[in-house]
Amino acid sequence: MNIINISTTPFDDQKPGTSGLRKKVSVFQQPHYLENFVQSIFDNAPQLKGELMVLGGDGRFYNKQAVQTILKMAAAYGVKRVLVGENGLLSTPAVSCLIRKNSAAGGIILSASHNPGGENGDFGIKFNIANGGPAPTSFTDAVFETSKVLTEYQVAECDDIALDHQHKTHIGDMKIEVIDPVTDYAELMGHLFDFDKIRSLFSSGLLSMCFDAMHAVTGPYAKAIFEKGLSANNGAVINGIPLEDFGGGHPDPNLAHAEELVDILNAGPSAPQFGAASDGDGDRNMIIGQDFFVNPSDSLAIMTANAHLLPGYSQGICGVARSLPTSRAVDKVAQAIGIECYETPTGWKYFGNLLDDNRITLCGEESFGSGSDHIREKDGIWAVLFWLNLIAVKQQSVEQITRDHWKQFGRHYYTRHDYEAIDSTIADDMMQNMRDKAGSLSGQTFGGYTVQLCDDFSYTDPVDNSITEHQGIRILFDDESRIVFRLSGTGTEGATLRVYIERYVMDADKHDLPTQEALAELIEIANQVAEIQQRCGREKPDVIT
Repeated sequence: MNIINISTTPFDDQKPGTSGLRKKVSVFQQPHYLENFVQSIFDNAPQLKGELMVLGGDGRFYNKQAVQTILKMAAAYGVKRVLVGENGLLSTPAVSCLIRKNSAAGGIILSASHNPGGENGDFGIKFNIANGGPAPTSFTDAVFETSKVLTEYQVAECDDIALDHQHKTHIGDMKIEVIDPVTDYAELMGHLFDFDKIRSLFSSGLLSMCFDAMHAVTGPYAKAIFEKGLSANNGAVINGIPLEDFGGGHPDPNLAHAEELVDILNAGPSAPQFGAASDGDGDRNMIIGQDFFVNPSDSLAIMTANAHLLPGYSQGICGVARSLPTSRAVDKVAQAIGIECYETPTGWKYFGNLLDDNRITLCGEESFGSGSDHIREKDGIWAVLFWLNLIAVKQQSVEQITRDHWKQFGRHYYTRHDYEAIDSTIADDMMQNMRDKAGSLSGQTFGGYTVQLCDDFSYTDPVDNSITEHQGIRILFDDESRIVFRLSGTGTEGATLRVYIERYVMDADKHDLPTQEALAELIEIANQVAEIQQRCGREKPDVIT
């Protein structure tokens, strides 16, 4: 094997965000850009040398080319063996599953998650560590520092590897296995859920479903598990063929972007009883019933309250965690059943230590992500199976399960308003302005709401005592209502301001208000406190979920 040393110059924009490095495809296509970042990963991951690595992505444009580059660089670095998905495909949850099952030293995931794909879309890359979860901030910071001074990278000189069929091959001494992307993950799901009970629902005609794979990576997984494994109804999976541009759609499983699925579930009595969708790389989920949407924060709370009913969690759960902006619905459940509930910064990596230390079993984020200790990533297909199994046990509809939960624990009206592509300087100044006045807001009254506490959220990890600061401005009111402001780390242009608003209502007679109506006064307070219109020139959000 001939290894080539290639001279390069550093790029100054390779700082990973919440979930790795995400940029426009055109940025990654620049000469040396991908290679520089990959070499920076390898230079900070000596554990890969002589060991097993997992590699795959969501199939978006540039995925196959990047796989070939990374394979050649892995061989040059000294990786001993690589598992890569057929056609370069592996969902993010499947990568985590494979790392853990095979005791791999780590894995590289090629995805920009829920961001648009195609030649003019986005691309992304991140590194997962040996526990199967995203690399910690200390690692991504080190990668960024390396990227700023890199002058050379190494690549093996060889032909591209065939990815269109399962086989074993090699580059020099490095063994490569092109594997079925679904098999190992599907086997794990079979251990966690009662497939026989779910299958009986479909075979009896008591349940029909529609799963929108959004022309992203979960298509093969959904067809294998729902249609083949569970014998779901004909046409249970729509948009099931992964495409480089996601069929021109936006692979974000929410009411705004999964319009086809929503229309199908809102088609009246003949509609499927259960609907779900996942995103570009398969780690997010949306759950809906007939003309009924389940807020992801409520979904986490419902899972926590009912996990003991399912085979994989029949012994109960030891704890639960949610991200800062996720509603406090799950807090109510944790308090009622006597388990710890942790509040972490946004980013799945913050759940890793809690899972590894057996402090939590379930975890979730408001951004349509939920998961458990079976892997170290959020998991879209897992969440769908959880709900299917719960429906099979309770013999109730999605709506009835949710409404019963509200009756018992109260309802947290919840919404997220996204203001996209704001000039980064303006966004930073706005957040700093709120930090500066946070202390003075305590005790102030806005309409019918009195501020109990306003702060800039800081998190101390209870396992390693690491401190993460400036994670979002929290405004807590004395009636348990709450507003959170934070800047997202998943966009590729400018800054995205996300405003999270929730109101707790225990009275079941008040559980039927339209969400935006129920939150109208708090929405106005949020705009007033942050001065969004004055500072950003925005009269309304770009996306409401």
